[in-house]
Amino acid sequence: MNTTLCISSIRPGSPFVALIEKISGQNLLACYQCGKCSAGCPMAPHMDVLPNQIIRLAQLGMKEKLLTTRSIWVCVSCMTCNSRCPKDIRIAEVFEALREMVLRDGSRDDRLDVRELSPEARGALPPIAMISAMRKLTS
Repeated sequence: MNTTLCISSIRPGSPFVALIEKISGQNLLACYQCGKCSAGCPMAPHMDVLPNQIIRLAQLGMKEKLLTTRSIWVCVSCMTCNSRCPKDIRIAEVFEALREMVLRDGSRDDRLDVRELSPEARGALPPIAMISAMRKLTS
């Protein structure tokens, strides 16, 4: 991740960080950035920010970067990161919390309603894609 951090934008211990921890039920500060979650993630090559970097940005309270990253939508919730974490942080739940925060905000206008797809398009989608989309778009 080639990101320049502006020190004034870092907000550890902010209400935003507390909200992520409340929604996800995870202690973000328990992560010591070993990177095992990112090393095992099957979707990591397609992410703009890796799972361990998402946790670090969350620890720093970098709301704007977190809520605009493509990675939270690329995650397929396979839970590999959860099983690899030596601190038992359920990283997939943090991703879910971030998606939920974006959806609750209502500022996204690029939602896909599966019901609007043609029957042929729905039939061509892998079942896991449908399940993942429904999990991400329901709250």
